[in-house]
Amino acid sequence: MDASEVREKLEQLSREHRELDTLIHEKSVLAQPDELEMQRLKKRKLNLKDQISSLETSLVPDIPA
Repeated sequence: MDASEVREKLEQLSREHRELDTLIHEKSVLAQPDELEMQRLKKRKLNLKDQISSLETSLVPDIPA
């Protein structure tokens, strides 16, 4: 994957992460939020964050010690 593809994927994942954050917040204000669904959404959000971090790391060039 070249740098432009990585940036495009980062944008996609970041957008999905923000959407999940909004959805989690909306569901958390309900009187009776579905706890199982909330766990799944939070787990998906964390997975996205890990993918984003990994891709961001791949964009940083290696610096010789």
